Amino acid sequence: MAEDRAAARLRLVLQHLGGPVPEAAVAHPTSGAHSVGSARPQQFQYTLDNNVLSLEQRQFYEENGFLVIKNLVSDADIQRFREEFEKICRQEVKPQLLTIMRDILRYVECFTGPDIMAMHTMLINKPPDSGKKTSRHPLHQDLHYFPFRPSNLVVCAWTAMEHVDRNNGCLVVLPGTHTGPLLKHDYPQWEGGVNIMFHGIQDYDKNNARVHVEMEKGDTVFFHPLLIHGSGRNKTQGFRKAISCHFAGSRCHYIPVKGTSQDNIRKDILRTMNKVYGNTGDIELEDFFKFRARLVKGRRINL
Repeated sequence: MAEDRAAARLRLVLQHLGGPVPEAAVAHPTSGAHSVGSARPQQFQYTLDNNVLSLEQRQFYEENGFLVIKNLVSDADIQRFREEFEKICRQEVKPQLLTIMRDILRYVECFTGPDIMAMHTMLINKPPDSGKKTSRHPLHQDLHYFPFRPSNLVVCAWTAMEHVDRNNGCLVVLPGTHTGPLLKHDYPQWEGGVNIMFHGIQDYDKNNARVHVEMEKGDTVFFHPLLIHGSGRNKTQGFRKAISCHFAGSRCHYIPVKGTSQDNIRKDILRTMNKVYGNTGDIELEDFFKFRARLVKGRRINL
């Protein structure tokens, strides 16, 4: 029975991603054009009532913990951000807060509610692997890095700035793992080492299906902070570029993580802050996020 459920989940995920699907699978319009709304009541835990996601999209996210929206960001916007991105890489300009794209916020609100904070923004410039496989990102849960809750009001929006596949290190996800707890993370014991703060889960169910999320330029994947995911090495000669931003409902609240399973990443982040900014004294991880967080829509309530 469990194998039947796993097979059904995998068929649905492959359909969502546009991959080959066994004939027995049923098609679901999860990321294309759709009509909004549902005529029948349903309990949702990971998405909020909205006029943006279809019933099928909400069900997909509820069951799998991620959702790909095709062509969400226009070619013109991608080109504009790419030009700024490359200037930053060449150290011609200093990084500044990215302009948040309206189309992305429209979807973000489905997960966070109307009061939205941008908590952590990254321009990801995944380098060609040197042969030591250090460009890999071990399987992890993003909530490991965050001292705020509840997790169900937090979402990541990850936008591809070019075609992304297994060759240049696309995301890999373990569908459905967002329903589990936050697991213990630490540095993996990999030959060749791993980048600083690239913590990985130490113990997880190896029987979980892995799905490689191949995307085109302008596609955006939204995923839950407890979803187990990672990325492979970049086997091409070019840098793989993407924009990642974690958003949270401003009604979320900070929690102390000192002395918890998150204490190791807390120490890593604070140690890095001391190197960059000098002696930061009694600053805590909560203070780090309070400083970086930006209100992008609605009211700033707690965060």
